[in-house]
Amino acid sequence: MAEYLILIYEDENGYANASPDVFQQVMEAHTRFAQQVEQRGGKIVSGNALQPTSTATSIRGDVVTDGPFAETKEALGGFYLIEAATKEEAVEWGKKIPLLEGGFIDVVPVWEM
Repeated sequence: MAEYLILIYEDENGYANASPDVFQQVMEAHTRFAQQVEQRGGKIVSGNALQPTSTATSIRGDVVTDGPFAETKEALGGFYLIEAATKEEAVEWGKKIPLLEGGFIDVVPVWEM
């Protein structure tokens, strides 16, 4: 099985402004997603939420800057590293990840070296 990195992009303000109930619902949806993957024979190798982009550090050549590398509405907020038989299977799993409105997913094959 190959590995695929599923990148989750959402508007960070959606979580910053969400009520505790909404945040809990989203976390429960991610738990259900992980259970579905396992129940259907898939494997999540790793996954996690990321701290806000304001905590990021960008490195370009010798220049180190606090904060994200670009101003965007959507920010990389988390990821899953999964094993899947095909890219199509990985994309199908990516479609099932719970997102805030306007969020999107990138599915990228891991380069096995």
